[in-house]
Amino acid sequence: MLQNTEHTSVVTVTAPASKSLSHRYLIGAALAGGASTVRHTLESADLECTRTILAGAGARLEPLEASGDGANSGSGGWRVHGLGGAPRGGQEGRPLSCDVRESGTTCRLLTAVLAAGEGLFRIHGAQRMHERPIGELTDALTALGAGVVFEGTPGCPPLLIQAHGLNPALAGEGGVLRLGMDVSSQYFSGLLLAAPLCPAPLRLELAGRKAVSWPYVGLTLQCLTDFGINFSVETRKNEEAPWQALPEGAWRGLDEARPGCLRVRVQPGAYRSGDYTVEGDWSGASYFLAAGALGRRPVRVECLRADSLQGDRAMLDILRKMGARLEVEAEAVTVYPSALHGVALDMGSCPDLVPTVAMLAAFAQGSTRISNVAHLRVKESDRISAPAEELAKTGVTVDQLSDGMLVSGLAGRGCGRQNAPRLPEGLNLCAHNDHRMAMSLALLALQEPGLRMETRLDDPTVVRKSFPQFWNVWSRLQ
Repeated sequence: MLQNTEHTSVVTVTAPASKSLSHRYLIGAALAGGASTVRHTLESADLECTRTILAGAGARLEPLEASGDGANSGSGGWRVHGLGGAPRGGQEGRPLSCDVRESGTTCRLLTAVLAAGEGLFRIHGAQRMHERPIGELTDALTALGAGVVFEGTPGCPPLLIQAHGLNPALAGEGGVLRLGMDVSSQYFSGLLLAAPLCPAPLRLELAGRKAVSWPYVGLTLQCLTDFGINFSVETRKNEEAPWQALPEGAWRGLDEARPGCLRVRVQPGAYRSGDYTVEGDWSGASYFLAAGALGRRPVRVECLRADSLQGDRAMLDILRKMGARLEVEAEAVTVYPSALHGVALDMGSCPDLVPTVAMLAAFAQGSTRISNVAHLRVKESDRISAPAEELAKTGVTVDQLSDGMLVSGLAGRGCGRQNAPRLPEGLNLCAHNDHRMAMSLALLALQEPGLRMETRLDDPTVVRKSFPQFWNVWSRLQ
């Protein structure tokens, strides 16, 4: 039976800073002229890659003193002395080394931004990064005048960029460049960030078969707005209909985008220096929100904006659909221990939540189908097969589908939580060298008193990629 939680003490944690916005705001500040302050940035391995490359390209970054505790002890800020223009690479056969390690966000956003600069840049990283595709983005950059040479597998890093700026006139009539988001929205976002450095307006039209992770493009448009970049968004009902410009700011209401029916026109302009603050991260908070539903005590997560443009705010709707009880405030969410049931979920707009939702589904009554996330096969790990493999060790059946998975929850054969995933003694779990896998697997320990999942994972330190303080904060729930 579920516990009566009306008088159970609430565990309160603070959401880490948004990883996606930390990348974007640091890039904007580095391209601006003069000095900017970017506060409450996430301090993680991925952000270290972005900062190092920006510094190599000519920006100067000085750390601010970190404040807060818990999740925020990994959040600080930076004083950024910007380039006032395009990034600077190496010359005469000596490219600037741009080591992205395992950060796909760094790789994709900065590949586009650096191509808008001047000089030679070598994009490289860890072995897994050299297996992740980037060819659709480099094809677009080549169409705009960049020189690209792949050193290994065509279409994947490592690669060399010979940059002389990007010229929209080379893209065709009206400076229109068509780019798909079947694999990653970061291709589109990278070009949006690079577009203000072009000598003429760039029209970036959404192509391909589908648009995954569209809300992340909304975060990029928010960044451009904050840094004073002028752009307009045009939509149409179908590919035969005329284009219509949306009223200023109306793009915020777009929950999704259809290929062939959306384009963004970005004007050349200078990024504006200023004082910026990064909001809390719904992705990093998702593990704690899920813990509120699965654990024995309610969990309150603070520093989460209910009106955020982050796609992973969908965690609220997912929890509600699965039967969780929760309370939403302007900048905090509280989730209570709840009996969950299986649902059908299209997670194309929030793929980073899939490992977490797979764990929730394992504790639910009935089956949960997760769809429209085929591109998860080429993330830090194969995020369809990895959850399936690890949940199988705990007695949960997960059928891998062409575009997702079907998780058969264990709660339906008993009362309350008597039937739940259990990790057999002596058997460890694998994080698959993936930070999101490691953090989602922590949820499996909530129903086993005394079990600390970090002692049963092959590599608990992988969380440093996006949330270095995760295990410290997680210990409050145990």
